[in-house]
Amino acid sequence: MSYWKEWVAKEEKLLREKDNWRTLPSSQGTAPGHIIRDAHHAVLSFASNDYLGLAHHPAMIEQAEEALRTHGTGSTGSRLLTGNSTILAELERALAAWKGTEAALVFPSGYHVNISVLAAVTTESSHIFSDAANHASIIDGCRLSRAKTFIYRHNDLDHLRQLLDASVGADRRFIVTEGVFSMDGDVSPLPELLHLAEEFEAVVVLDDAHGTGVMGDKGRGTLSAFQLHSDNVWQIGTLSKALAAQGGFVAGPRALIDYLINKARAFIFSTGLNPAAAGAALEAIKIAQDEEWRREHIARQAEFLRQGLKDLGYHVLAPGILRTPIVPVLIGSNTQALKVAQALWHQDIYAPAIKPPTVPPGTSRLRLAISAAHHEDDIERTLAAFRRIKSDLVGFDGTDEGTQHEYL
Repeated sequence: MSYWKEWVAKEEKLLREKDNWRTLPSSQGTAPGHIIRDAHHAVLSFASNDYLGLAHHPAMIEQAEEALRTHGTGSTGSRLLTGNSTILAELERALAAWKGTEAALVFPSGYHVNISVLAAVTTESSHIFSDAANHASIIDGCRLSRAKTFIYRHNDLDHLRQLLDASVGADRRFIVTEGVFSMDGDVSPLPELLHLAEEFEAVVVLDDAHGTGVMGDKGRGTLSAFQLHSDNVWQIGTLSKALAAQGGFVAGPRALIDYLINKARAFIFSTGLNPAAAGAALEAIKIAQDEEWRREHIARQAEFLRQGLKDLGYHVLAPGILRTPIVPVLIGSNTQALKVAQALWHQDIYAPAIKPPTVPPGTSRLRLAISAAHHEDDIERTLAAFRRIKSDLVGFDGTDEGTQHEYL
């Protein structure tokens, strides 16, 4: 046996014992609100981030094809060499106008943005204050930075204030939060958080990957939903969720964008975004602003599902201040979450179990994401499926490490 195979096998065994081994799902593609399991079988999907239902929109496909014909299949190099183009400049102007900022900068992915920005703006004397529920890319960005990182309890502003009060000797302070938290479906209390940031002279880095296109006036995001604007908020987002394209961006003051062009390593050393993704994203920004019905439809269907699951006795995490398209159903153990997900799959509904390390141990869940492509009968069918499997949850006594009880 090769020297490395033994320890790989041991790691796999440990993960399998905790029902935490992952494999790639098998499907032949997607359709609006569905995944295609085989040539004759579509499965209702709540796993997609295609919130506005744009992934198969004819206008987006047309614009992607036009960008391919005009600019080719790839950008051929980093943005500082051959990878810049007129379509990327146009996309950045559209993002800045949409987000209400002076400028924007496009990266190959949202992950690239989060691992770049914090590392680019911090020193060994800087302090980062990060919400405990932040995405893995933010956690990795904190680790790659030279700053000292403090984790505050999820949306706990009293705890954040305590940490800020104790922050001594920092040359720069950054509060990092998501706008819409992807696993809990709630939002950051931005008005109070911005007040704290001003009091302690901190910059807010707002990852609005799950808010962009969905929240606020014309889908401008969570900051807009609270009717807030501040140059001390740097907005991060993706083009791959509600905008159904690919790539990431940061929007903020021109001085910040010019600085990142010179200092953000994942921008400097990555090939520029491909033209087709840029063309599709440009069209998606237009649709997101013009078609308010998509957000209204999402809000109605999400509330219908949320209330229906509550009425059945399931533990649905509360969205908090603002309603979002994410409906998390807390189950508890990995084993039971997998059982529920499998029971739904057998009824042609795809809602995969979300397990550690994505969520804390003992809080495995099903995360149901509503799309504008979902219809009322899809929600009724899903509620009927949950009703049929509920008897399998009642009285379940989980045995996973860290799990003390199951949620209904």
